[in-house]
Amino acid sequence: MQKKISKIPFKGTPEQEAQLKAVIAECKDDKSRLMHVMQKAQDIYGYLPYEVQVMIAEGMDVPLEKVYGVSTFYAQFALAPKGKYNVSVCLGTACYVKGSQDVLDRICKELGIEEGECSEDGKFSIEACRCIGACGLAPVFTVNGEVYGKVTADDVPGILAKYKNAED
Repeated sequence: MQKKISKIPFKGTPEQEAQLKAVIAECKDDKSRLMHVMQKAQDIYGYLPYEVQVMIAEGMDVPLEKVYGVSTFYAQFALAPKGKYNVSVCLGTACYVKGSQDVLDRICKELGIEEGECSEDGKFSIEACRCIGACGLAPVFTVNGEVYGKVTADDVPGILAKYKNAED
């Protein structure tokens, strides 16, 4: 599964940049701390956009390709922001054979975004995962960790309505 790069413009703040620069300053003399810096950057920004990867590469004096390679290799790193409501659809074997791909497709259709993307308003993001350990409830998806089991594609609009209509 290839990671999607965000279509949403980067909106970092001066405070975030100062935090990241402080982390880089602590670690810049030890290239083995690259992952630590990347983890802290993701904590600060919520994801690792191109602009943040450039700051890390320049600050740590490592090639941008290395930062990008690490960020795309490890599942813990995201190249796109997460929405206020992060939808995760299980595509593990039990869920998949019981129709989770149809559920994922319906969620994407209802929200107007693809797997790996975040809606332009920042309200929803969608990701696929391999197993959440609720095989007896297959097919399963979660919204911010709240589990919805034994769902069908037809259940999706009603479930999403709860979040679409939520007061922000």
